[in-house]
Amino acid sequence: AVLLRALPLAALLLLLSPARAARQARRPNVVLILTDDQDVCLGGMTPLKKTNALIAQMGITFVNAYVPSALCCPSRASILTGKYPHNHHVVNNTLEGNCSSKLWQKIQEPYTFPALLKAMCGYQTFFAGKYLNEYGAEDAGGVGHVPPGWSFWYALEKNSKYYNYTLSVNGKARRHGENYSVDYLTDVLANMSLDFLEYKSNFEPFFMMISTPAPHSPWTPAPQYTKSFQNVSAPRNSNFNIHGKNKHWLIRQAKTPMTNSSIQFLDDAYRKRWQTLLSVDDLVEKLVKKLEVNGELDNTYIFYTSDNGFHTGQFSLPIDKRQLYEFDIKVPLLVRGPGIKPNQTNKMLVANIDLGPTILDIAGYDLNKTQMDGMSLLPLLRGDKNVTWRSDFLVEYQGEGYNGTDPTCPGLGPGVTHCFPDCVCEDSYNNTYACVRTLSASWDLQYCEFDDREVFVEVYNLTADPHQINNIAKTIDQEILEKMNYRLMMLQSCSGATCRTPGVFDPRYRFNPRLMFSNHGLRARRFSAQFL
Repeated sequence: AVLLRALPLAALLLLLSPARAARQARRPNVVLILTDDQDVCLGGMTPLKKTNALIAQMGITFVNAYVPSALCCPSRASILTGKYPHNHHVVNNTLEGNCSSKLWQKIQEPYTFPALLKAMCGYQTFFAGKYLNEYGAEDAGGVGHVPPGWSFWYALEKNSKYYNYTLSVNGKARRHGENYSVDYLTDVLANMSLDFLEYKSNFEPFFMMISTPAPHSPWTPAPQYTKSFQNVSAPRNSNFNIHGKNKHWLIRQAKTPMTNSSIQFLDDAYRKRWQTLLSVDDLVEKLVKKLEVNGELDNTYIFYTSDNGFHTGQFSLPIDKRQLYEFDIKVPLLVRGPGIKPNQTNKMLVANIDLGPTILDIAGYDLNKTQMDGMSLLPLLRGDKNVTWRSDFLVEYQGEGYNGTDPTCPGLGPGVTHCFPDCVCEDSYNNTYACVRTLSASWDLQYCEFDDREVFVEVYNLTADPHQINNIAKTIDQEILEKMNYRLMMLQSCSGATCRTPGVFDPRYRFNPRLMFSNHGLRARRFSAQFL
């Protein structure tokens, strides 16, 4: 009592303020901003001046961040579950491929990291934007389905759009038109996010996931940005508009050189993609300013990343993702937050399966209670010394094809898809592959096997060949090929902790054939629909 009487009134009020005490004791908040199809290898971060200033320069940039599958729905499922595709079983963007299917809803959704954040960690959770490509499908519950784990749910029906779309607002459909001031989706997401920050509870930590349509097709910029970047064209790197010799047949079928119309098309797409990202840059600025005004910025981690990369003319493939190369599997990853020093660059090999474990670790959840394949980035964010980290990870993709014949490309026959422009196909049934991407002190290597009649193999030494032009599968040491083949089989059958064992070029590596039999029994190298 004597001590309290001796304190100045202002100090006493601060000491006794329950709101301030709650805010100080509260665990950190987390914001995850997820873009759609944003590359990092081809200049995808260049338009985002504000984002670079507000997140990258105020925190850490991971320059070796990857996705385990270069396609929207499998990649997003990996973010939500912390698992490789062979463990969450989402293999493509269709209901049949388990994208937002009833099976996904029953088996995986209850154990996503947002569900654990809300149920086990007491976080209020907010989602706005694109969820999974088939979300809202009538055969999977329509927009009335709200996944477990979300306190506030504003999810886009189906795939990315900028106008003329439907949102599920906590399970009720809200239709939007084409009036920029009230309907442009990136801005709508920004406004919803600001509203949440204005009216949320101040007595619970929060998690926000904001998933923008940009820079996904149809690449519709806000009207104020339609004249931006008029002199910008797609980068003419050394793998631009060249024949993909010694590569899988799907790459070799691309017409080289590309037609002038194809090049004009991809240059226009590249420009529009940058234009759409300017609205994302505005969103980031508004969000950071609001957190600062609320006095919450210093207690909030902000993650910025994409679901996959993209290509524009590499190996004469006009535009898409899905391929095994760096431009499709590498993504931006920027993080700022408590305890993260500014202007840092980290070269560790990280993947989007690490986001869930990281955010749960930030919230104080025991990761041993999860079945996640990824690793927490928190020791890297804090700058801990002598951190033991991975030297490789798995990339896996199951190709899609169309049973019929594309009427615009009658000469192609069935089994291929996404054949535009000029009937250059970006995918096929046997564009099914699995890779080990290795990054160690001595090796920067990618080893890939295709599930096709050839059992085609591609191997790249990225130290000597960063643009992956020369497939060295026939010239690399046979012992390395055998080790990588074993490692690939092991990773394709891994689950949880076995996905985090040392890679081939890690000094701790020991070949253990029993690991290939753990958890799931012996799994064939072929990545097939049997897992559904």
